Amino acid sequence: MYISRHMTPAPLTVEPDILISEAREILRSNHFRHLPVIDKDWRLVGVVTDRDIRSAYPSSVLSGEDRRHELEKVSKTPVSEIMSTDLVSLLPHSTIDDALLLMEKKKVGAIPVLDEKGVILGIFSMRDLIRAYKRIFGLAEKGSSLVTVRDDGKPNVLARAVKLLEQNGIPFTRLSRSKLTEDEKSPVIVYIRVETYNISAVHSILVSAGFELVDPEPLLPENRH
Repeated sequence: MYISRHMTPAPLTVEPDILISEAREILRSNHFRHLPVIDKDWRLVGVVTDRDIRSAYPSSVLSGEDRRHELEKVSKTPVSEIMSTDLVSLLPHSTIDDALLLMEKKKVGAIPVLDEKGVILGIFSMRDLIRAYKRIFGLAEKGSSLVTVRDDGKPNVLARAVKLLEQNGIPFTRLSRSKLTEDEKSPVIVYIRVETYNISAVHSILVSAGFELVDPEPLLPENRH
């Protein structure tokens, strides 16, 4: 689950003196949204995004002459004038969980991956994050299903579930348990991601071993959107 295994390595980069119009064309032709800006030593100094570039161009409501003047001004402006310099970054040994939390906190769609000297090694985007979780948890695999059982409160519930699955040759990619709610009214659930088409057999094995299956809770009318 380390970033180095899931990032886009050796990303396309630009230097600070590249013009905004050139950066826009690079983003457009490569279908990117983020472009790292580096110095001569490959150290990250900024990031220019498609939003930065859109904001730099004049509004379509400007009159012809004013708009031409602003377009001419933008055509001579380097990305160093508009790039973001208040940056967040990840290290190669950061985890994809670290990336998820950082993306949520900073409201960014991609994060540069740097070595300890600030040299860019890769970039990790929301698209990379989704692909990583799909790969790790087998979400895109045929036969992948989620099974939910109630935590019976007895010791070693996860260990017992793992042993049962392995003894019966049931492949699985994830095993997790929900936290106890503050009111302690909601049951603690064990989530099992299995990879098999014979899901009914999995249910039978779990029930025979004393586990209680839990169906997904129906969405209440007032919570539907």
